[in-house]
Amino acid sequence: MRQQVIISGLGGQGALTLTRLLAEAAAAAGEEVITSETHGMAQRGGTVISMVKVGPFRGPLIPAGEADVGLFLHSQGLAAHRHFLRPGGAVFVNTATAGDYQALDAWTIAAGLGLHPVSANLILLGYAADRGALFAPTALLEETIATHTPERFRETSLTAFRAGVGAAGE
Repeated sequence: MRQQVIISGLGGQGALTLTRLLAEAAAAAGEEVITSETHGMAQRGGTVISMVKVGPFRGPLIPAGEADVGLFLHSQGLAAHRHFLRPGGAVFVNTATAGDYQALDAWTIAAGLGLHPVSANLILLGYAADRGALFAPTALLEETIATHTPERFRETSLTAFRAGVGAAGE
């Protein structure tokens, strides 16, 4: 297994949470995993990128044009980080605007479920997983969320993830 994933968001959107969950899922599957985080102006709502490399890689950074999957928690990240994707890479964007990517309005789904907007990150993760874009099947990611999410957030996180999985059939 070899897969390189970028997660692009704005500070406070949960990009680092997704990074941790993907890394935990890879480790649970017995895969080698390396992560890298760039915080930038994250505390002020600025752009954040993190990288997850699953497989026998050496360094933590993904060179431009080599990521297999991009999870964009906000469409603003496309201009800043899309260049990391390889031609033909899977691009998932939290937006209601159609484009040359797979769009899902995860904020609207979160609001419809009465969830905090940050839950959109897990909705997008569930959507990408159910589309078969990630190294980990949905069952492994769900188990990882259940195991590694603090108890007070566990049910909300699972609800969000499952909503993304359900959205893949739409």
